[in-house]
Formats: sequence, structure tokens, C-alpha cells
Amino acid sequence: MGEGRSRTAQLERENASQAALILSLQQTIAGLQAALNQQTKAFEAVVEKLEAMERRFLRPKTEKRTKVPPPAKDAARPDPAETKTKRAKNRESKREQAKTEETFHRVPDEQRCCPGCGPHELRPVGKGQTSEWYEYHPGYFIRYVDRLETLACSCGDYIVTAPPPPRPFENAKYGPRFIAHLLVAKCFDAIPLARQESMFKRLGIPMSRSTMCDLFHRAAAEFEPLVTTLFALIAAAPVVQADETSIKVKTSDKRGFIWTFLTDELVAFRFSPDRSGHTPQQVLGGTEGVLVVDGYTGYNKVVGVDGRLRAGCLAHARRKLFEAQEVAPEAVNEALDILQDVYTVEREAKKQGIAGTPEHLALRRANSAPAMDKLHDWLTEQQRLHPPRGKLGKAISYALNSWDALNVFLTDARVPVDNNRSEAALRRVALGRNNWLFVGHDQAGQNFAGLMSLIASCVVQGVNPEIYLADVLMRLGTHPRSEIEALLPHRWAPIETDAG
Repeated sequence: MGEGRSRTAQLERENASQAALILSLQQTIAGLQAALNQQTKAFEAVVEKLEAMERRFLRPKTEKRTKVPPPAKDAARPDPAETKTKRAKNRESKREQAKTEETFHRVPDEQRCCPGCGPHELRPVGKGQTSEWYEYHPGYFIRYVDRLETLACSCGDYIVTAPPPPRPFENAKYGPRFIAHLLVAKCFDAIPLARQESMFKRLGIPMSRSTMCDLFHRAAAEFEPLVTTLFALIAAAPVVQADETSIKVKTSDKRGFIWTFLTDELVAFRFSPDRSGHTPQQVLGGTEGVLVVDGYTGYNKVVGVDGRLRAGCLAHARRKLFEAQEVAPEAVNEALDILQDVYTVEREAKKQGIAGTPEHLALRRANSAPAMDKLHDWLTEQQRLHPPRGKLGKAISYALNSWDALNVFLTDARVPVDNNRSEAALRRVALGRNNWLFVGHDQAGQNFAGLMSLIASCVVQGVNPEIYLADVLMRLGTHPRSEIEALLPHRWAPIETDAG
């Protein structure tokens, strides 16, 4: 009997030990499974980043696509009449802008007599034939020497000297045209000052980089009141688009940011040492209207009940769907076809010349609104079929979470369907980031952003930025500050000047 109890107790201890071992193994397996899941997520994140880098550096960057079935090849060809007209306009534009030098070429003496009729001279036929060609002459410098007349009275007490011609700023040794060229080359053409230094050296003009740097920052200080006025006009606009991109600051361990704020007429850039919402609040705080941006939360400080109405970017939503095509090609193509219908409306409005008008809004409500409803149905249906953390699941969540903002364009014809103009404006900054790599310090970033604002606004208005900057630089010192808005690119009218 005692042996039976002892045997039973031993079995119970063995069972308890085995149960503890099983529990321990189960906990170990659960821990390993959790670690495996974590590693799998990390691996998927790395794969996703590698795919993004492959798309960026190795694959075509275009998001263009063709509906199935594709249109006929003839339909894709440009209209021959339009092509001919465009080429004629280009030829006429070159003739107007280029300096013309006409040279008369005689027929050689040995060919001025008819071989069959004898030695008498041939008669001219009409004005002769013409052929034209173009040649490029490198830029050059002109050294201007101003001799100032000095007069003196015989009494010896009165001496007067003729006033010197105006200069861009005090003690300037260079004229406004050179300074304007330097600013546009650095800001818009993204040519670093070091590269400009070597270019001028090839022309035989040693131009110190430090001298050009001083001219750059002095000019930025002169233009600062004009940039401030430009930002005030943008803040008062009913529809503003905005975006931002990073830029390296040499004197800081952190990256700075260049923000762009633009309207139909003006483009402005603002430098900030961080990506916080402080910059949008500085520019647009306390204003009303519509702000077209992506989903970044930094703009939340200026949108909402007491601020602007947030409008989303349909191109961002489309891009995320486009990048998820490999997950479900047929389903994603259906969504992209729907979005293409929305963009077709925009192209048609632009073609008809009714963009931003009530007719454009009516066209959106008649065609774009049903397409957006169809897209919402597609998103809702597909959301149940794909994991939320997957690539397509994230794209769907982005679109649905931003749905109200993405539909603002259906209520106001002035609101664009996407924020592509802001992204295009920042491409010039990205080009500079690749060429001159960084800004020296925060003030240099602010100076660059201010000058870039005026130059980019000139481009939007179809104004030559070099001519504009050279003209305005000479007028800022005497122009009334109360009327400074007249010097902005969309109001500017040039004044002929003899200044060198």
C-alpha cells in the first residue's frame, strides 16, 4: 500500500515536471515565434526599402500608363499642323532674340560669265537666295571707367565733382547685370560658385569665389523687403499649395528644410532649420482659404476650424497605388483607370480654356464626382481583401484616411486635384542640392530661399529673371516702400536704363 502511494506521488511529480517542461517549451516557442515575426517584419521593411531604392535608381521614374486596350498608334502621334506651327514660332522667336549680321557673298569671278554665250556679265536675278545659321559667342565682361568732372572756383573755397552713376549698392564694383547673372546661375541653374569661378577664369577674368559669395548675400539683403511683400500676398491668397524638402547645412549636424508656398501667380520659398509646423504657421497662420498639401502632419497647425481647409493630393494617393501594382495588378489597374478619368477632365478643361471657372466646376461634378464615388467603392471593397500592413493595404488606408481632403477639388474649381506644382517647384532645389551639396549656414539658406522666390516667380510669369533682377536691383534704393508691390514679378514693368 505504501509502495503504491509512493509510486503515485512519483508519477505526480513526474507529470508536474513534464507539465512545467511543456509550459516552458511553449513559452520558448511563443518567444521564438514573436522574435521570428519581428524579424520577418524587419526583413519585409528592408525589402520594401530596397525595392524603393531600386525604383528610384534603376527603374523608370515615370508613372505614366496606358489603358487596356491601348489607343491606336495614329492617335498617339502629334498633330502635324500643331508641330509645324510650334516650329515656326520657335524659328521666329530665335530671329527676334538673336542679333542679326547679314553678309553678301559674290559669285566667284570665274563663274560670272555664261560658258555658252560669251564673256558678257550675268545679270542679277531678284534679291538672290538666303540661308541662315546661328553661332554662339561666349559671354564677356566690359570694363566701364567713369571720369567724374571736377570744377573749382578761383577763390579756392568751392570744389564740386560730378556725381557717379548709380550702383546696385554702396561701393559695388560690379554692375547689376553681372550680379543678376550670378544669382540666377546659382539659384535656378544650380551652378555652384566654385564652378562659376572656373568658367569666368576660362574667359580670362579671374573672379574670386569669396567676391561672388559677398555679392550673393548682399543682393539677398537688398531684395529682402520684396520677398517679405511676396509672402504677404501668398498668405492672402484663397488657394495655396505647399511642400517641403530637406537640404544639408554645413555648420549643423541636422538637415535643414526648404519649404515652398505657391499660388497661380507667385512662388515663394522659406528655409527652416527643422521640419516642424512652425514654418507653415509663420507663413499662413491666421489666414483663411484652402491649403493643398500631402498628408504630413506639420501642416495641421494652419488647417482646421480656425484655419484653412485642407485639400489632399490625388497624385500622392495614385503614386502609392501605382507602387503596389505587383501585389494585385488587375485590381490596381482598375483603380488607376478610375483616376485617369479624373485627370482626363482636368486636361479637357485646360484644353477648352475653362480651368478655374464655373464651367470647369460643372464638368468636375458631372464626370469627376462619379469617378471618385466609384474609387471609394473600390477602396472599401479592396480593404477587406488585403492586410493593412501590406503595400496595397497601406495605399488603401492612405486614400481612405485622406478621403475628405482628396474631394475638396469637387467643391471649388480653383483647387487643383493634386500638389504636383509644388513638387515641380522643389525640383530646382533638389538639383541644387545635388550640385552645390549644401548651404553654409542658416542665414545662407534664408538668402537662397528669398532669391529663389523671386526667380521662380519670374519663370511662372514668363519673365527673364536676369533682366528682372538687374532692373529691380537698381530701383530698390529709390522706389517708395509703400508701392514696393509694383516691383514683384507679376506687376513689374521694366524701365530702360543706361546703367552698366
